Amino acid sequence: MFVSRFPLLLLLLSSLFLSLPSEAQKKKNDGSEIQPHNLFPRVKLETSMGDIIIELDRNKAPITSNNFLLYASKYNYDGTIFHRIIKDFVVQGGGYDVDMKKKPVLGKIFNESGNGLKNVLYTVAMARERDPHSADRQFYFNMNKNTTLDPGRSGWGYTVFGTVTEGYEVVDAMSAVETDVDENTGWNDVPIEPIILKKATILPQAF
Repeated sequence: MFVSRFPLLLLLLSSLFLSLPSEAQKKKNDGSEIQPHNLFPRVKLETSMGDIIIELDRNKAPITSNNFLLYASKYNYDGTIFHRIIKDFVVQGGGYDVDMKKKPVLGKIFNESGNGLKNVLYTVAMARERDPHSADRQFYFNMNKNTTLDPGRSGWGYTVFGTVTEGYEVVDAMSAVETDVDENTGWNDVPIEPIILKKATILPQAF
């Protein structure tokens, strides 16, 4: 008696496809897999001037927040410096080591500056070049109400993705340090005494 093998073949193929992970199930590596259900993850920044805790806003700036978490999870912020400080404006860092050598980047990210978050005192935002979508790893603390960094009719702004929740006095002290022109790079506003970001730690999720 002849028995068709076609149903058996269909059964085997369907089992194979069901066992393959979908695109959504594949493990991502963009930071979204880090505390995936936490919309407001916190990161502790241990600096040579004291500790700072920042809270990220995944609700308003998911791409930027995930990017920051990814660098922190890979210990890529450890041992970097705050290389640009302008009193009553910004404290910028995360991109260079103590020898002023540029740290590797994981890629450029989309500009989320239209998310409604403003560049006001103690917020955290991404530094970038002229290209609005050129932000990678450098970030800064706003030390004033910097409306010129927000998006407007002139174009894209600078993406705010978090805020300082502890260590305000540390950020204030960093903003007040003496700066000068760096003789090796020729850059202005470089702290005379290096301020080191010794370690960035993603804190456990608070329930």
